[in-house]
Amino acid sequence: MALSGDLWAELPVERRIFCSVLLFSWAVYLWEAFLAHRQRRVYRTTTHVPQELGQIMDSETFEKSRLYQLDKSTFSFWSGLYSEVEGTMILLCGGIPFLWKLSGHISGRAGFGPEYEIVQSLVFLLLATLFSALTGLPWSLYNTFVIEEKHGFNQQTLGFFFKDAIKKFVVTQCILLPVTSLLLYIIKIGGDYFFIYAWLFTLVVSLVLVTIYADYIAPLFDKFIPLPEGELKQQIETMAKSIDFPLTKVYVVEGSKRSSHSNAYFYGFFKNKRIVLFDTLLEDYSALNKEPAEGEDAENEETKSKTKNKKQGCKNEEVLAVLGHELGHWKLGHTVKNIIISQMNSFLCFFLFAVLIGQKELFAAFGFYDTQPTLIGLMIIFQFIFSPYNEVLSFCLTVLSRRFEFQADAFAKELGKAKDLYSALIKLNKDNLGFPVSDWIFSMWHYSHPPLLERLQALKDAKQE
Repeated sequence: MALSGDLWAELPVERRIFCSVLLFSWAVYLWEAFLAHRQRRVYRTTTHVPQELGQIMDSETFEKSRLYQLDKSTFSFWSGLYSEVEGTMILLCGGIPFLWKLSGHISGRAGFGPEYEIVQSLVFLLLATLFSALTGLPWSLYNTFVIEEKHGFNQQTLGFFFKDAIKKFVVTQCILLPVTSLLLYIIKIGGDYFFIYAWLFTLVVSLVLVTIYADYIAPLFDKFIPLPEGELKQQIETMAKSIDFPLTKVYVVEGSKRSSHSNAYFYGFFKNKRIVLFDTLLEDYSALNKEPAEGEDAENEETKSKTKNKKQGCKNEEVLAVLGHELGHWKLGHTVKNIIISQMNSFLCFFLFAVLIGQKELFAAFGFYDTQPTLIGLMIIFQFIFSPYNEVLSFCLTVLSRRFEFQADAFAKELGKAKDLYSALIKLNKDNLGFPVSDWIFSMWHYSHPPLLERLQALKDAKQE
């Protein structure tokens, strides 16, 4: 032990930094693999419906969800292993400095010399994201067309998938490259207090993106239509008014074109809030519950029509209960609290970045001996140096999220929606093939939402009243 300690102390600082980053990365991977192994053991051994679940889940659905989650977990193991090995090889083989030099060569061929660091940074970012998209493509294809297809969730064709992937990449670059160039420029000219200006810039960008996402970005991928006039819309508006939620519009998004998973969310600031419901959440609106009309296949040739033996989605009363839960997050200030936590963390990270950016050893540790590009500094410090802090923060936010979920359920209960939320949670778990049994350590570390049984137990007393 003493000998190994002496050898470690004799290593140059940059080598110790590099080895520490690599060792921590593998430590996190092994911890995650250990947790996943525990959960897979639950999937393999829990083959019969536990007694406490007998009233809420039939054996057929239980078996389907068990096999689905087992397939997902096995896939996650192999994709996670590949990702970790790929990341390790990139670091060991000097992939980051190689890509930086290649970016400089490409930008130089376009007439931009080494003094145009921001241009070189954008080329680097474009190449890095392109590499990530291409290496991740086979895994995404397998997940969509093997696992999701096998278990009845996939609604896409190959043509739709590739068109969607290309569109996502282009839209991402249209946002990422301008924002990154402005951030790098602010850091360059910001002086001693650049971290304050950089933080303020990222704050504005995040607020703008949250504001425009559902109106301008999401419609590029899915069709949004106003919820038709009727009983459900009237009930939603009445509930929103009863808790002073400033609702302006309610949309239905055709999520069934890509997947049969369901969701709902709200967005907007101040007095301009909207609610978005996935059609797969609504029993009366889901395309998966309807027989295709004559000529519909020609009109929607890029998506597949799948017939289900039983209806998917929730009844109106259950949809209202789900929305009561979501609006509870707003009424209880969870959204604002999450924004405050996020921005406090962002400010802290930029402040520490300002402290560390001058340390040449950090750059040398990753193969940058002669130059210290700002973008590379951001990558090294935010992705590698902060990784222990990020793991701790992630766990704390997971614990906080579970607390918020219980509080939002309690809010829906106060609205008199306990019975409907109880049945809605069971239906949604069934529709999404959620497995209701989990290893306690895996659940504690990963689940941002409490396990189904815990949520149902919390609602049970009010349901019986």
